[in-house]
Amino acid sequence: MMFPHRQPEPQWSPPPAADEAMPAWLEERLFDRRLVMLRGTLTGPVASRVAAALLTLDAAGEDPVELHVSAVDGELAAAFAVVDAIDAMRAPLHAVIPGQAGGAPIAVLAAANRRLAYRHARIRFNEPRAAAAAGTADEVAAAAGQYLRELDELVVRLAEVTGQPRSRIEDDLSAGRMFTAEQAKDYGLIDEIVGSRPPA
Repeated sequence: MMFPHRQPEPQWSPPPAADEAMPAWLEERLFDRRLVMLRGTLTGPVASRVAAALLTLDAAGEDPVELHVSAVDGELAAAFAVVDAIDAMRAPLHAVIPGQAGGAPIAVLAAANRRLAYRHARIRFNEPRAAAAAGTADEVAAAAGQYLRELDELVVRLAEVTGQPRSRIEDDLSAGRMFTAEQAKDYGLIDEIVGSRPPA
């Protein structure tokens, strides 16, 4: 039996295998247009590269910088390295989700001055993973404590930008809720859908 008023659940594809580096000529052209790409798994080295690019563009002028986020996994500590760079910028940062994003990169999305997504984008709320900790029991406990503080900051930031109650953010993160672009806009997670046309 068909349910005509029920919207289909958004589909989520598994993250692709790590792809080759972007051609240098393309990265240079994008950089000239004040556009930075965050792709693949958000690790410490990726965060360092993205943060350096953002701060370099910020030093070059105060026009908005676009950060395209196509990452569905990563470490929360790496995400907050990018967040710290965004917080230090004078130029406005516009985050754009062209395809899929989720996990730790959601912290980067929440830090942006303006958040956009393409019409067929998918955004997944799922609790980011912690970086693997090794060492003494005290060192592992300290790393776990740091992760919980960062996770709490992520929840606070998401509640602030979406206007949703903290308890709902926590529940949705635990459940791994997935959003279409339209659902993300209704939730307050993004401000605008790229390419959407106003009703006639």
